Amino acid sequence: MSDRRPHVSGDVLASRYELADLVSESLGASNWRAVDRVLHRNVRVELLPADDPRGPNFLEAARRSTSVTDHRFLRVLDLLQDEDGVHVVVREWAKATPLSRLLAQSPLPNRRAAAIVAEVAESLAHAHDRGLVHRRLTPHQILLKESGAVRIVGLGVATALAPADHQDSDDDLAAYRAADVQALGKVLYACLVSRWPGGHVDGLRAAPTEHGHLLRPRKVRAGVLRDVDDICDRILEPARHPHDALTTAGDIARELYEAREGDEDLFDEPLGYDVTSPDLLRLDPVVEPSGPPPGLEPPRRRPKAFDPKPPTRRERFAARMQMMTHGDRALVLLGLVTAIILSGFLAFLVGREAGREGDPYAQSAPDAPVRVLPVSRVVDFDPQGEDKTENPDQAELILDEDPDNGWRTSTYYGRADLGGLKDGVGLILDLGTVRQAEQVRLRLAGSPTDLSILTAPSSISELPTSLDDLREVATLNGAAEDLSVALPRDVRTRYVVVWLRGLPQIAEGEYRGEIRAAIVRGR
Repeated sequence: MSDRRPHVSGDVLASRYELADLVSESLGASNWRAVDRVLHRNVRVELLPADDPRGPNFLEAARRSTSVTDHRFLRVLDLLQDEDGVHVVVREWAKATPLSRLLAQSPLPNRRAAAIVAEVAESLAHAHDRGLVHRRLTPHQILLKESGAVRIVGLGVATALAPADHQDSDDDLAAYRAADVQALGKVLYACLVSRWPGGHVDGLRAAPTEHGHLLRPRKVRAGVLRDVDDICDRILEPARHPHDALTTAGDIARELYEAREGDEDLFDEPLGYDVTSPDLLRLDPVVEPSGPPPGLEPPRRRPKAFDPKPPTRRERFAARMQMMTHGDRALVLLGLVTAIILSGFLAFLVGREAGREGDPYAQSAPDAPVRVLPVSRVVDFDPQGEDKTENPDQAELILDEDPDNGWRTSTYYGRADLGGLKDGVGLILDLGTVRQAEQVRLRLAGSPTDLSILTAPSSISELPTSLDDLREVATLNGAAEDLSVALPRDVRTRYVVVWLRGLPQIAEGEYRGEIRAAIVRGR
């Protein structure tokens, strides 16, 4: 090994990345929070000594991870080979809280646990499709942002830091994928009961067993819903479910999403906050007593017979009102009552005026649950074409149940950007009225596809006919066939446009895009 001193806070790599805080050390590599001096932002830096024989695997794994375009994996931003005695992988930094820190305090509500594991499973399914595995998935590798968004770290790290002379066979990769699937079940189990199946991990106690078999979550903690418990058991105990065991990450994501969208009773806990609230803990945490035990002979209480008669509710209310009418408090009370009367009168006037004009926001209250929004119609959108249409007879096919049919663009030649003839082409999803759209899920045919999500202002009630009528709220380049696009929280619109800017290749020099299904989720 090299005699070079270890890196410390304040060291600068490549005259750009200044090391700030050591986050963790594992498998001979160290993870740091660093500051990018050029872009003035935090980044995550992974260091491995340059003389480590696993160095080429370390850099190659980082390069391969860029093929996974799922936004929930922390992206690779830069690679440095043998920089100041170390190989360096620079990733984006997520200002978030590890899931393990939350589970150390309390289990999560059923619906929040299912939502988190569904997103992680969907991301791992994309990675498995591209031949990448995680192998170290635990609650510490899952980060939760204040908005509720999920981020995942450590993709491919364990494989990259395996012994340098080890070559993974097809059987090894299949075993790694199976281990990732089991890890998803363990994460779901930990979210429900704050225990880890198989041992102590990330500060969590081992899950209880009975006769050598893992106890189901419903037997460990009261309040776990039956459907979530069944999904967890189908992952961790496949032998008990020979006909419907969950053995792939895609199956797990699909089961959790379908359960969430198809059965409202699955998430019927009285949480008291919105599904995207940053408060991820349950409302009734177990409070453990602290402090010294009581004395062996505590002092005897005074008999209740000698206590004065407690005041009635009316007497307590009268006493409070009398106190509020003394001195300056009377003026404060008068001002408060006047303000309440004025605000109620103004609310009445606004509500009456909105009822007359047909308020477009009346059907999407801010506290409404996130759900699949109905699409009243689908229209092709080709504002730069000669006849302003692009296969309009196929547009409604994205709403049927057939996964093999959908709307196709025309075939373009020479270039993926629609042959350079136009900026793009797409579909308009008419929601029927103004809604708060938060997510668009798409199933495409072929990859990669460059696309954007456009929306019309809430004031527009007619179908948009020009790009000037729309604003871009999300963009994604190199998208895979199944993807989920998150929208900003302030998007209120009736018309959502899926705008294809770059099409996949179907033959030599020929390019064509296809949308087979589209779902808009929101309020």
